[in-house]
Amino acid sequence: MNELEGRIQAILDAALDAAFSHVRHGGDHESRKLVAARLLDAAQSGMTTLDELTSVGRRALIDLKARSRA
Repeated sequence: MNELEGRIQAILDAALDAAFSHVRHGGDHESRKLVAARLLDAAQSGMTTLDELTSVGRRALIDLKARSRA
């Protein structure tokens, strides 16, 4: 892993943690996996800042909760 990949991985990890920061016990594995996939897609499309990815992660969690209620 080169320096850029390591930096982006750290930002992805931080964004995932931020998205679940208010969720009891940090969320379940399946929810984290789905949000992480959305974050990875966003990063691959060019979103690489912590703010951008945190927003994507929070939006993905909101969408996930809305789908589970429907």
